[in-house]
Amino acid sequence: MPAWVALLLFWAAAEASEDCPAACACRALDTMGLQVDCRGRGLEVLPALPAPTRELLLTNNSLQSVPPGAFDHLPQLQALDLAHNPWRCDCGLVYLRLWLEDRAPEQLLRLRCAGPAHAADRTPAQLSGSELGGCGWTLRESWAGPGSWWDAALVVVAALGLALLVSLLCTIPVPRASPR
Repeated sequence: MPAWVALLLFWAAAEASEDCPAACACRALDTMGLQVDCRGRGLEVLPALPAPTRELLLTNNSLQSVPPGAFDHLPQLQALDLAHNPWRCDCGLVYLRLWLEDRAPEQLLRLRCAGPAHAADRTPAQLSGSELGGCGWTLRESWAGPGSWWDAALVVVAALGLALLVSLLCTIPVPRASPR
């Protein structure tokens, strides 16, 4: 192995350990970025995560919610494991639900609500917006989210806009060239 490759790997490992949360273990991935392993650490609060986090493992902790915006500074985040935490499925989980719906819907199905009573042992995906809402957040209900009705409405609006543009262009008089 060339010396520059070894130096690059050593540098990546040093960077990984420098920004790693104290309660977790970090390792540099071959594909750039970090794996942040916080499995089974008894975490009750999400630790500050380094920006190059690509894989985040949070299984078997005591997490009940994730603060709004917690993953917004992690553009490389591709793998996330949140299972086996006592999630409190109320308005405090709305950010996480919306984030997972957009980026990792399969992970949303792996979560189980520990409370409140009406949500116990259900997945957050099974709960309506009114069951999770009430704190100033708005969940997209099925009629407003992406789907065939939404797509059809966008097509109709685009077609109407195009028809309006064509009709406006047809009403503009074309200047005639003056005779010489």
